[in-house]
Amino acid sequence: MALVERFHVVAAEKAVNAAATIKEGQIVSLAADGTVILQSTDTYTRIPYGIAGDTKSTSESYMPGIASGWQNRVSDYFDETKASAKMTVYHSGGEFATDQFNANVASAVIGQTLYGNLGLLDTSDEIGGTTYPVARLITAAGSYPSGVPGVDINGDIALSGDATTGSGGNTYIEIKLLI
Repeated sequence: MALVERFHVVAAEKAVNAAATIKEGQIVSLAADGTVILQSTDTYTRIPYGIAGDTKSTSESYMPGIASGWQNRVSDYFDETKASAKMTVYHSGGEFATDQFNANVASAVIGQTLYGNLGLLDTSDEIGGTTYPVARLITAAGSYPSGVPGVDINGDIALSGDATTGSGGNTYIEIKLLI
């Protein structure tokens, strides 16, 4: 659902695979034709390339804190890559906050290495083969401030997140990207 770019080194523009569905903040790989695809168990696409900075979806928005029906890509059917057929992919380092992680990351310790597991950050390399470290945890799972005055966290209302990953709801981690 969300990726908060705190600091990034390289923001590449890569052609996105036409059949792909990718949420902003998920770990992506390159398909044999050089297009961006969600990391999978295939020998070639298990190698992580970077972290998605855009969403390619036909059903809902995955922008931080935005309800699925309320965002500026409705005319493109929620596909942020529709006009250019390209996706922003961050790689070569940086710091990010994301809600795209498996539940086991919620109990990870600061400094722990995280891996890509079918597009989500995970504490182990469960897709087999050689391990490919993706990130290092720098802030434990918790609420992330939205910048809107309120009372949830640090004087701000918490940024909403993807209820299907991590601990669900408004839970983010901060990472140092290693790929």
